[in-house]
Amino acid sequence: MINLVDLRRQFQSVKKEILQEMNDVIESGQYIMGPKVMELEMKIAKRLGVSEAIAVANGTDALVLTLEAYGIGKGDEVITTPFTFFASAEAISRVGAVPVFADVDPITFNINPNEIERKITPATKAIIPVHIFGQPADMDDINEIAKKYELKVIEDACQAFGASFKDQPVGSLGDVACFSFFPTKNLGTMGDGGIITTCDSALATTIRKLRTHGTTKKYFHDRIGYNSRLDELHAAILLVNLTKIDDWNSKRRVLAERYRKYLNHVTHLKMPVEGKYRTHIYHLFCIESEQREEIMNALINAQIQTGVYYPRCLHLQDVYSFLQYKKGDFPVAEYLSERLFAIPMHPFLTEGEQDKIISILRQDGGR
Repeated sequence: MINLVDLRRQFQSVKKEILQEMNDVIESGQYIMGPKVMELEMKIAKRLGVSEAIAVANGTDALVLTLEAYGIGKGDEVITTPFTFFASAEAISRVGAVPVFADVDPITFNINPNEIERKITPATKAIIPVHIFGQPADMDDINEIAKKYELKVIEDACQAFGASFKDQPVGSLGDVACFSFFPTKNLGTMGDGGIITTCDSALATTIRKLRTHGTTKKYFHDRIGYNSRLDELHAAILLVNLTKIDDWNSKRRVLAERYRKYLNHVTHLKMPVEGKYRTHIYHLFCIESEQREEIMNALINAQIQTGVYYPRCLHLQDVYSFLQYKKGDFPVAEYLSERLFAIPMHPFLTEGEQDKIISILRQDGGR
């Protein structure tokens, strides 16, 4: 089977370094919120050009803690995309606020700034653009809208570590950003992890308090918080992978261009487009086709893994039926959910494997 992502190959490539780092942690006797976590926070903050980086347990917690730190809750609304993983909206609901959806751009698949402004009400407090599949959203227009209406911009950068917009890294484009280190992410660990980045020191102080049970002094608590800390072993793994991420992302971009080169003119296949001023890091490589099911079946029969991201838009999820959205409310997102499918994309995909994928797509994509 040619996998969508091959974690075994990835971690084998850095196994020796990771085992040494993990051994150092074991010998240290410090396993939670120790020097490796501090080093990771410092290095990511420096890389992104922000003053604060706060490591947390996962990407979902990163969103939840950020929203709560801003005081967003019951009676508030947060605008986001209906075409993303559930956690983007789930975090809004978790703090008691209401997710308000705005349709996406048909080219980049990101939230469409032209649709955002129409959804703003007096209850709106923030915008959460998702850099979907590793491509940055149109942050200039989003930030301009946010400034006009005095809204916070929270980047959901969980799929986009290493991407950039106008040569500025994601994670530094809004008021605050949230990343996931889930194993399949471009920068991932062997479990869950996440980080929040910002230049707002007051916000960072609040988030640090929230992640450790609402305290800054052990056994003294002045608010209800969470247990959302990154373990030292995960930080050690991430420190190794952080040294490789630019090379891994570059290899993804080379693979993406090769897919385009050989598939751009195949009938009924539409390749993903890299938007202007963006550096796409291809967390997923999603192709659009009216013949999705037939093509996916051909790939599966050829022992090539494929997947649909995402088969049901968030506004049509059962849990959000109370919001009374209906099919047709967000036609672009719904169109994409019925036509997009992912093919293998990871830095350890060989040219021979990619040739096999291309061959199947050229045969079956043109039917």
